[in-house]
Amino acid sequence: MSKPVVAIPCDFREFDGNIWHVAANQYVRAAVEGADVMAFLIPALETGNDADEILDRVDGVLASGARSNVHPSLYGREATGADGPFDPGRDATSLPLIRRALDRGIPLLAICRGIQELNVALGGTLATEIQEQPGIWDHRKPDVPDLDVAYGIRQDVVVKEGSCLAPVLGAGRIRVNSLHRQAIAATAPSLAVEAVADDGTIEAVSVIGAKAFAVGVQWHPEYWVRTDGPSAALFKAFGDAVRAYRESKTQ
Repeated sequence: MSKPVVAIPCDFREFDGNIWHVAANQYVRAAVEGADVMAFLIPALETGNDADEILDRVDGVLASGARSNVHPSLYGREATGADGPFDPGRDATSLPLIRRALDRGIPLLAICRGIQELNVALGGTLATEIQEQPGIWDHRKPDVPDLDVAYGIRQDVVVKEGSCLAPVLGAGRIRVNSLHRQAIAATAPSLAVEAVADDGTIEAVSVIGAKAFAVGVQWHPEYWVRTDGPSAALFKAFGDAVRAYRESKTQ
């Protein structure tokens, strides 16, 4: 039997005057190696994508991190210069895919920008430049050329007892590489908080009553999926859910 297929929404980027639909290799590699699936990249189009037509052809959705941020107009706020950069094509592609995947019971793993998309897609809001808020740490990625250093595992989060992530990662403290300057502000009503940092920042959520695996994490398990236990466990759980969904379609 062929491997199941996971959709990864692309970013809309300009390089040397040309427009590209791109996805960072670390997410594609983690899907292929960590979840043991095939990856299909979905172009970041403001119009022209049909979420259901895409989802008819795949078995899971991986909403990746990105340099851009979800546009504040999508959660009821005017945009300022501090909120960017933006990617309307990514917003228009990823948010409908997330909503319809959840409606249809298609497994979803949302990472970094992805967890923020998940929250906004379900009615939540975001906070920007969180490091400027009293008592909140600086979660931003270090500005260093060595990516192994930039994505280094350096922060504790606490996985809640009884959460859906507890059987996957274990309840209690784990160390992660959480790199972001935006975070969930008001949690969407249909999301449960799964893990938090010591400063109170929400670091993982799950969809309440989801028909399949539906988890978002603010950190970057894709980067160390080959060598870090919790990162590997998260992608394996996602891959297992994707395979279960594919098998259910053939029964």
